[in-house]
Amino acid sequence: MRLDGRCHCGYLSFEAESDPQNVSICHCTDCQTGTGSVFRISVRTPGKSFKMLSGEPTRYVKTTAETGNPRVQTFCPKCGTPIYSTSPGDNPDSYMVRVGTLNQRDQLTAKQQNWFRSARPLGYGTRLDSARREGPCMSPIENMHWIGRRAGCDS
Repeated sequence: MRLDGRCHCGYLSFEAESDPQNVSICHCTDCQTGTGSVFRISVRTPGKSFKMLSGEPTRYVKTTAETGNPRVQTFCPKCGTPIYSTSPGDNPDSYMVRVGTLNQRDQLTAKQQNWFRSARPLGYGTRLDSARREGPCMSPIENMHWIGRRAGCDS
């Protein structure tokens, strides 16, 4: 699927290709802090398909991510909109593009969730609230599947 998007002020614009099955919700504390919300929704795109069309994002390398791996976080230098995260270095294998920046966001539905042990109750009477009580790390919700392992909650 062809994707295109921009930041809130329009300074940054980009395009990429992705499979709509690659949309995920992340509940890690880094994503909570980085969004100012209780989770982040992103779509994984192949590195070769992602292209900035205008502007240059500001890059910040988070070296203490919950996974222990450094992650490059990018955002608009003018309005602060988060755009994507990726691995450090040239020509990364993939980008995690923030779904809210995409013009096709209404066509993308999360198919998986991760870092559920950090999930916060939403308080909206959602299935996430009841699923949180089912297990400490990962639990299925409706038609979604979870990334990681339940035993030990170390993934």
